[in-house]
Amino acid sequence: INEDVFPPPNTITPYPEATSITVGDGYYQLSRFMLPGTQMTWGLNLGLNNVTNAVNMAKSIIKAFGTSALRQSAVTLDMLELGNEADLYSNNGLRPSGFSVSQYVANWEAIAGPVASAVGLSRDGVAFQGAAFAGQGFTPTEIFNLGILDTAPGSTIATISQHRYSAAFCSGGDFPLVSFMSKANVRGNLTIFEADIAATQQRGLRYVFGETGSIACHGAPGVSNTAGAALWVIDYTLQAATLGITEMFFHEGIGFKYNFFQPISLNRSIIDGSPLDPPQPPQVQPSYYAGIVITTFIGSSGSAQIVELTVPDDNVSGYAAFEDGQLVRAVFVNLHAWLQSSNGTRPSVHIDLSFDGARERTRCNAQRLVIGHADDTDGLRFGGQSFETADASAIGAVAQESVDVSEGFDLWATEAVLLSF
Repeated sequence: INEDVFPPPNTITPYPEATSITVGDGYYQLSRFMLPGTQMTWGLNLGLNNVTNAVNMAKSIIKAFGTSALRQSAVTLDMLELGNEADLYSNNGLRPSGFSVSQYVANWEAIAGPVASAVGLSRDGVAFQGAAFAGQGFTPTEIFNLGILDTAPGSTIATISQHRYSAAFCSGGDFPLVSFMSKANVRGNLTIFEADIAATQQRGLRYVFGETGSIACHGAPGVSNTAGAALWVIDYTLQAATLGITEMFFHEGIGFKYNFFQPISLNRSIIDGSPLDPPQPPQVQPSYYAGIVITTFIGSSGSAQIVELTVPDDNVSGYAAFEDGQLVRAVFVNLHAWLQSSNGTRPSVHIDLSFDGARERTRCNAQRLVIGHADDTDGLRFGGQSFETADASAIGAVAQESVDVSEGFDLWATEAVLLSF
């Protein structure tokens, strides 16, 4: 199915990514093991600069999704993405120094054209996902201005993707959790994309973060694997939604520090690569709870509209979800860090609720994401339940509070509260 070549692990990267992957048709057929309803985007290799290779990859992917096993699985192919972080190619040796965005557009078109023709891509069917840039070295606005959408393969681009991390741990380093749990930090890392989001939407295309996470190169210990990171994920994801980013794809891998969950047993520490005896079993990590809070907040209607609420606190965020013009849920996140080293009484803020221009409510139900300390790596509970079980099934009785809207509620430091109206 596949042959992989991995570099040796080290203390900074205990679980490195493969440097070379060779696959056959059976590799793409493994897509059938994803959850029913999953819409997949598969990548094609642009770095090799080989038309035949890219076309063969595309044909193998399309062939896989035509098999009876894939059709019965209800897993579908949504898009193909040609090239990953091409703005870094001149740094990693895949292209000469000085590889420019205009050269990229010409290079992409030369390989994307044969791919699109070979497998019949279109915006109405399996389409291209474009850009997939690592940073602002190349931008969607630049490639639009260079005419990428006017080319034959460019006309099949349905979605534009960019990647974002708040920092990088590629060579190690010290990243204070307190500075990471910052409302200003979250907004500063997202607002730089506003021009590209607008340019994408003006052309009738979707805009996503096709790869994101807390700190690049698999996360930083004491930050990415903590409860504080779970609160960051909630604020970061919902803030992105208010800016017009339609989906966020959080980077996951075996043994990565910023994983929402570790899918298999691990025989090395994710922190420093030291041996684990016995091995660490599969388990959820704190950010898993963020996913549950966000999913519950958005709901299942598919029509929720998310708006940011005005909260007069530099480190407390609030968001509301509306369906059919009616307020249905709200979430508040207190990013003030309460650490294991903190002393005294745990602080809180009081949240008063106002319904200007909306139907008055008298009561609502509250579910809390309860966290001991921001630097804890386990022990979280949402709505009274823990998901830190062998199969991630919830244990514990569901706990909800009835809130008198006229009185508001208290929100502890390092906590989130979901309100249902």
